[in-house]
Amino acid sequence: MHAQPSRNGGASLSEAAEAAGTPSPRSAPNPELGLPTPQRYWAMLVIALALTLAVLDSAIANVALPTIARNLHASAAGSIWVINAYQLAITISLLPLASLGDRIGYRRIYLAGLILFTLASFGCALSNSLPTLALARVAQGFGAAGVMSVNTALVRMIYPPTQLGRGVAINAMVVAVSSAVGPTVASGVLAVASWPWLFAINVPIGIAAIVGAIKALPMNRGHDSPYDLLSAVMNAFVFGLLIFAVDGLGQGEHLPYIAAEVFGAVVIGYFFVRRQLSRPAPLLPVDLLSIPIFALSIGTSVCSFCAQMLAFVSLPFMLQDTLGLSQVETGLLMTPWPAIIIIAAPVAGVLADKVSSGWLGGIGLAAMTAGLLLLATLGAHPDAVQIAWRMALCGAGFGIFQSPNNRTMLSSAPRERSGGASGMLGTARLSGQTLGAALVALIFGIAPQNGPVIALYVAAGFSALAAVVSMMRVTQRANARPA
Repeated sequence: MHAQPSRNGGASLSEAAEAAGTPSPRSAPNPELGLPTPQRYWAMLVIALALTLAVLDSAIANVALPTIARNLHASAAGSIWVINAYQLAITISLLPLASLGDRIGYRRIYLAGLILFTLASFGCALSNSLPTLALARVAQGFGAAGVMSVNTALVRMIYPPTQLGRGVAINAMVVAVSSAVGPTVASGVLAVASWPWLFAINVPIGIAAIVGAIKALPMNRGHDSPYDLLSAVMNAFVFGLLIFAVDGLGQGEHLPYIAAEVFGAVVIGYFFVRRQLSRPAPLLPVDLLSIPIFALSIGTSVCSFCAQMLAFVSLPFMLQDTLGLSQVETGLLMTPWPAIIIIAAPVAGVLADKVSSGWLGGIGLAAMTAGLLLLATLGAHPDAVQIAWRMALCGAGFGIFQSPNNRTMLSSAPRERSGGASGMLGTARLSGQTLGAALVALIFGIAPQNGPVIALYVAAGFSALAAVVSMMRVTQRANARPA
């Protein structure tokens, strides 16, 4: 490992640390070795902690929306911006921040995002009106994007290529479990405290993560290419308009408005893509999408997360409104899904270092498809065991798929484009989740009586499509770029 000289011509901090035999968190690790074992564990703990906060806050406020609306004297429709502001800020800034991380270093982006997220969480807790809360959530979303955009790029620096699947598995497990248990955590907090504590609890945890990140996370050197600010603005408009269009479709807005948003996104998107094709390190990684196995992995991710969100949103309605279960019973019966992911994801992560992600993803998604179909065809009076093992089958399938899929996305990209690959990984997940939530709203609007069951069938269709796309990668494995 060669440390960069300091600007004053003397030895750098990294050199001094290496000379003393102490690994420096600011020094770039050997790509073939990753970080030494003790520091590796601390670095992954920091990443898991910050990622949990960022993902959890995507879902944790949903449960509190009625309470927030009443306390802030806002309408139910207006309170939706507590959710939309956060999701919109994340989605439009993931790729720009990932691209910036390629240039100035992933650690810097991660730390800046974590600091902003922690400060914005404090602002959310102190908000006394809906506009101030929505603005604080925008800032919180930008901070969360800083964490999400480069976390897998950091994992690639922390682990050697032969063990990359294990690190990616931890990330996948954290994302999946945090997404699933968000409502449960929110209910627990609201049972003993008021809604501002949903955001206030982030502050001490965020401070601990910041301290840990400063001490444990490695730094990459980046490159000197100028940052493409115009592309960042175009990216924001494209993804922002698409999100508004998809959300409007689900909420039953007037079709001319939705058509105008889609048209605007397509026109700007055309010039956006053309601009990216002429860039050596584009903000929208069209260079990575030209790698077949990377593009297929992105498609698999979008379809699978769409299926998961369709199920997560529709299942509580089916269990409570159709089967007559209580909120507590619903929460307990949905627990096997994320619980099994905790077991399946690490196992799949180890296998991913040896077995094709195409096979693992295809098998896992086929199991998830079967579980969704079995849930959709539950009888009128199923017992708890019948529901629980179907949930567990879905969770096992999703856990087997996700870690290998994420590993393939990351390892098929050149190392210097790890930020772009990490940004696309997060963008694919959020795009799938946004589409899934919008489809649930659309289905419920068209068929309110049978909406949950129809949504589960549609989820099974997306899961099956994801399985097919995953299997297409089997013949592409030999063409993947080295990790």
